[in-house]
Amino acid sequence: MLVVTTENIAGYRVKEVKGQVFGLVVRSRGLAGNIMAGLRSIIGGEITEYTQLLEEARRHAVDRMVKNAHRMGANAVVMMRFDSSEMGQTMSEIVAYGTAVVIEPVAP
Repeated sequence: MLVVTTENIAGYRVKEVKGQVFGLVVRSRGLAGNIMAGLRSIIGGEITEYTQLLEEARRHAVDRMVKNAHRMGANAVVMMRFDSSEMGQTMSEIVAYGTAVVIEPVAP
């Protein structure tokens, strides 16, 4: 499935709009990860424990969004975006969202 952040896809036209689609993930770093991240924050620099957590969460959110779009009968998602928020002090919510569409190649 083609997933893009743009409204249009070069060489394709939108045949049908299926509607809004999203994938949601809520993640929490375990106690050991929080301790390591806390220690790193004292020193400064990148906190790799949280970077890895958020990268994985974004991948899972996109995977869930794609599954939902597929269930709707779409073959692409346009205008894809991410949103995130904190839930409490240990959890992160990541949402991937966009518009599920059916595309077809434009005749040359």
